[in-house]
Amino acid sequence: MSDNSAQDWTAVCTTRDLAPGAAVTVPDACPPIAVFNVDGDICAVDDTCTHSEYSLSEGYLEGDEIECELHFAKFSVRTGEALTAPAVDPLGTYPVKVENDTIYVAIGARCVLQQFRA
Repeated sequence: MSDNSAQDWTAVCTTRDLAPGAAVTVPDACPPIAVFNVDGDICAVDDTCTHSEYSLSEGYLEGDEIECELHFAKFSVRTGEALTAPAVDPLGTYPVKVENDTIYVAIGARCVLQQFRA
């Protein structure tokens, strides 16, 4: 992050609490936010499938793709892009930082890339 001081950061968990391939949710975030460990890279996206409002943190993470377990839509946890039907709308993404083994998410800095909007 180039300007961490301009964000309001929420502590989510420690790096020890988020093993590679695992997900956690940000407590009390609205909209719900999921945080994923993709082989040591921490990514944060909306926790709700854009197709059917189902929790993505309960889905299947393979590489940097999360699959919704309800209807099998896939999304990139790095960009939020909807990768497969039935989802067409992207997820919001959030800045993440790690300091002293604590993972933080800027919950007020949601971004949806225009190029991925249907």
